[in-house]
Amino acid sequence: MRTVAETGSTNADVLALAGTGAAEGLWLRAERQSSGRGRQGRAWVSPVGNYSASTLVRLRPTDPAAATLALVAAVAVEEAVRVYLPADPLCLEAALKWPNDLLIAGAKVSGILLERNADAVVIGIGVNLAHHPEGLDRPTTSLSAHGVTPDPADFAETLAESFARWLARWRGEGIAPIRQRWMDRAHPVGTALNAALPDGSVVEGLFQGLDSDGALILRLADGSTRVIHAADIFLI
Repeated sequence: MRTVAETGSTNADVLALAGTGAAEGLWLRAERQSSGRGRQGRAWVSPVGNYSASTLVRLRPTDPAAATLALVAAVAVEEAVRVYLPADPLCLEAALKWPNDLLIAGAKVSGILLERNADAVVIGIGVNLAHHPEGLDRPTTSLSAHGVTPDPADFAETLAESFARWLARWRGEGIAPIRQRWMDRAHPVGTALNAALPDGSVVEGLFQGLDSDGALILRLADGSTRVIHAADIFLI
């Protein structure tokens, strides 16, 4: 685990290192990011006290689809966060939201960004440990808002161990156990969702789980189902 006091983006740094031959398993954590990024180009606020890091996976010919690493990262984050959650009834509502957000009582506590260059997939992970932003287009929270503030260095070790374990299962067993774990830790089937699609259209429906490739299944008002491969998802 490499740690720096500050950088623009750990994802950008690890992508650069991947281009110079860095090996799988590299982790880079920053105490603070000045240009952190989320999905769809959104900024990710990364103050001191929160967790901001990226890791490198080198794809192999026999690996499952690279996009499903988002689910691997999600289940690893959920598992790591659970280690620190206090005995707060709201924390029992911690749930994954497709494709890879972790929510506590419906508010976002973490985010994941995958970027790929050739066989290198860089997975950036941000977790609100001590702070969370206000005034966004969705509710956010932090672990400190629920009475516990893990040390980022300790959390980093917990998450790295969890990710390595789930990555090994992804490689050795395929996507099925990852998908099942994700479903076990997701909001309930039947949850109302709003999917903002890349073309600007919006689809509303009820959560019906994931297909065999990890795509989101929505049940629409007319009873039909729609498989979503890319969208910004909101709880209704």
